[in-house]
Amino acid sequence: EEIINMICSLLLLLLQVSKQRTCHSIYKCTVCITECHQDVPVLEFPKSSVGLKRRNFVTHPIFFPENDRGPFPRKMTVQIKSLIAKEAPVWYSITGEGADQPPKGLFTVDKNSGWLYVSMPLDREKKDKYELQAHAVAQDGNVKEQPVDIVINVIDQNDNRPIFTQDPFRGSVAEASNIGFEIMTVTATDADDPSTDNADVRYTILSQIPAQPNPNMFSINPVSGAILVGAEGLDREKYPEYTLEIQAADMRGNGYAVKGNAVITITDSNDNAPQFEKTSYNVSVPENKVGAVVVKLPVTDEDEPQSSAWAAKFRIVGGNSGGLFNVSTGLKKQEGIITTVKPLDFERNSKYTLLVIVENEIQFAKLLPTSTATVTVNVIDVNEAPVFDPEKKTISIPEDQKVGNEITVYTASDPDTAKSQKVNDPADWLDVDEDTGLIKVKNPMDRESPLVEDGKYEVLILAMDDGVVPATGTGTLIINVEDVNDNTPTVNSTSISFCHTDPQPVVLSITDEDGPRYSDPFHGEIMGISKDHWIATIINAGKLLTIISTS
Repeated sequence: EEIINMICSLLLLLLQVSKQRTCHSIYKCTVCITECHQDVPVLEFPKSSVGLKRRNFVTHPIFFPENDRGPFPRKMTVQIKSLIAKEAPVWYSITGEGADQPPKGLFTVDKNSGWLYVSMPLDREKKDKYELQAHAVAQDGNVKEQPVDIVINVIDQNDNRPIFTQDPFRGSVAEASNIGFEIMTVTATDADDPSTDNADVRYTILSQIPAQPNPNMFSINPVSGAILVGAEGLDREKYPEYTLEIQAADMRGNGYAVKGNAVITITDSNDNAPQFEKTSYNVSVPENKVGAVVVKLPVTDEDEPQSSAWAAKFRIVGGNSGGLFNVSTGLKKQEGIITTVKPLDFERNSKYTLLVIVENEIQFAKLLPTSTATVTVNVIDVNEAPVFDPEKKTISIPEDQKVGNEITVYTASDPDTAKSQKVNDPADWLDVDEDTGLIKVKNPMDRESPLVEDGKYEVLILAMDDGVVPATGTGTLIINVEDVNDNTPTVNSTSISFCHTDPQPVVLSITDEDGPRYSDPFHGEIMGISKDHWIATIINAGKLLTIISTS
């Protein structure tokens, strides 16, 4: 029915424009009336009885185009007619929107003929429909028609261009996105009737800057305005931004057009593998050092600086048996640093060949070949000091060793070079063979020497290699000097005096420099003729001598 109404309105419009005054039969509908009087469409009141008896309203839609150029007032080629006009003169009037209500005076009616007029151009975008009522009253006042509802629909014309909702539109897309990936949607509005082609907008891309590597890097859905990836080859490192000139046109792309811009930023994807600046290194590092920096391996990456797609990480994938080396990433994220985590031993292995691979902190966006570097590590020999094993050696020998006796062998090992050994002997009791480490008695030993503490005598043995700058190692020989009975007891006084008239006992102390096994308890007696007058007695657990007179 809507389509029929539109056809009727268009035919009426054609009649008006062509100024034809012949009667045309138009499809019967609520919009158009088939009866023709005086060569114009006629809007008749329904048959009415005398008086004010109310009947149902009848709606008669009327269509009139917007933007009519006049002259005004403009006859609308629609006439109101009452059947009572056949019997008596009638006065016509209209009320409602655009008549006696705002906008007042937009529509008028010739009170005698019933012709409808419009006084100025209509604008559908301001108001697309007016609702009025038509009235007819006999001039003598005896007959009055029931009001008839009139709906005036404003016919849309394509008088508005599309308008982009923003300019420029901005969007972004990762450089590794696939063809067909939707980036963003551009939109344009059109104030014309959305149910007609006047507001049916279509979108196109007019140009692309830059045009590389393909002038059709992007496509646009003509209906929705969605911009999509149109071709492979997005490369942020070469073309970080594109500007598209876009167009929106109504009438399904054939009407009024407007131009705008869409700016597309290409964001980084991890589509570039980091690369070693050099693929081969030959370095040297001293043996025995832990934490020593072996080499630094700088890399480059074309992805966005400071991003995870740019930051490098490193792995040693070959030649690191035993876990002697470690590789870490430097603070600037573009350098691998190899260090030693265990001591290197030149005598075991003087050269290592490491294979190092570099990747990024995040996975590659696509399959990429990785960069590798070969690091040849030459171990530098260091003059290591001789080492005694054990560091302290303890032996036990009696103190009465004969000069020349062999008492032990104490040697140091040195993996580098030949060595010699010497002895630091404060008592000068020992002699050491510098080649074999054989230790002999040089001079008589004495457990009671002040250089012996608690029966122990310590000797420092030195081992020196034959390096340009000799390295020295030391070991300590601890000798438990075993006691022998090589000291006689001694009385603390060599002469004593007694009073003949009143002799008193005399107590003498006895000492012996030997140890407990060879000292007290002592035995004492009077020798010679004195034993007839004196008695010697040992007291105090055998440590004191008492002499008592018997006469």
